[in-house]
Amino acid sequence: MTQEGYDKMRNEMEHLIAVERPRISQQIAEARDKGDLSENAEYDAAKEAQGLLELRISKMQAAVRNSRVIEAGQIDTDKVYLLSKVKIKNLTNNMVMEYMLVSENESNLKEGKMSVESPIAKGLLGKVLGDIAEVTVPSGVIKFEILEIGR
Repeated sequence: MTQEGYDKMRNEMEHLIAVERPRISQQIAEARDKGDLSENAEYDAAKEAQGLLELRISKMQAAVRNSRVIEAGQIDTDKVYLLSKVKIKNLTNNMVMEYMLVSENESNLKEGKMSVESPIAKGLLGKVLGDIAEVTVPSGVIKFEILEIGR
């Protein structure tokens, strides 16, 4: 993943540990002080939120441990790889789009960042300038022409 994506994920994980975990612990303590736990909806809700938070923290910690930061400058621009900026043309409707192929944790289509796990990105990986990528999507097969590859 990119350094920016790594830093963002690490900061979010640290926020969850330092801020959210103590907040939920406080909610559990307050709900416990209200009496009978068998009929205490606030306690049940806080415990469920705690479980979900711990699961999220655990997944983020694993992702941070297993991540490798890649500098875009280290990657060849002859082919489409992770961290490539790709300008493609949909040959069905002639629409031109530009995406950066990123790890699943960093994907955000509003920012033009597409996960390498998506069907379109998988179809583009390894292609060179001018290639036609045939991508199978739920609605059928779409052909994309590679117009530009950059970093």
